[in-house]
Amino acid sequence: MENDISTLVTAAASIGFVHTILGPDHYLPFVAMSKSGQWSIIKTALITFICGVGHVAGSIVLGLLGVSLGLALGKLEALESFRGDLAAWGLIILGLLYTAWGVMHAVKNRPHTHIHHHDDGEHEHLHDHVDEHGHIHKVKGKAFFSPWALFIIFVFGPCESLIPLLMYPASEGSTIGLVLVTLVFAVATIGTMLVIVLGASYGIKMIPMKKLERFTHAIAGVTILLCGVSIQFLGL
Repeated sequence: MENDISTLVTAAASIGFVHTILGPDHYLPFVAMSKSGQWSIIKTALITFICGVGHVAGSIVLGLLGVSLGLALGKLEALESFRGDLAAWGLIILGLLYTAWGVMHAVKNRPHTHIHHHDDGEHEHLHDHVDEHGHIHKVKGKAFFSPWALFIIFVFGPCESLIPLLMYPASEGSTIGLVLVTLVFAVATIGTMLVIVLGASYGIKMIPMKKLERFTHAIAGVTILLCGVSIQFLGL
């Protein structure tokens, strides 16, 4: 029995790591929104952590209900698939809205010239308003672009491998084994998300993007959109 639990714990760590790496939706939206919203590293880490907890917790609660109520695994897998479709379409819709807003934001803030008149003549200079506007999650009437939109989507997003490959087999051993396997999977998943998001966010902040700065919201929207498309139509 101890050997079985040990094997499942090792599998939980490996599956948590691999399923996060292979799912770009686990990190690209956070990297993109961190850049476009100019989040601090601490804020980026906090939002990623909260969304990661919501992502894992949804499947854990469903798995525990299935184990305690003796529900057939097939029914839970069908429900997880449905949740996955909701999450994918949520990302697609959010990505489309964010992209549209980002394009309008970029057009509105395109560089333009101002002519200044002085006693000794006049001169003109290139000017933009990018730095004069609030970030997308602070703009009145644009609340659906806030990090909470990602959190809601991530709560619906299932960890497909958690219930059939880990929770149900572990539940046949002991309650302690079930808790341990679930905890290890959660730590591996959230930990991997944090490492990738923080590493990529820090790296991107080091890249000069002055000419592309006004397009960062649109880029973030396209990134989120592509993540949703990759889940829904490519099975990632």
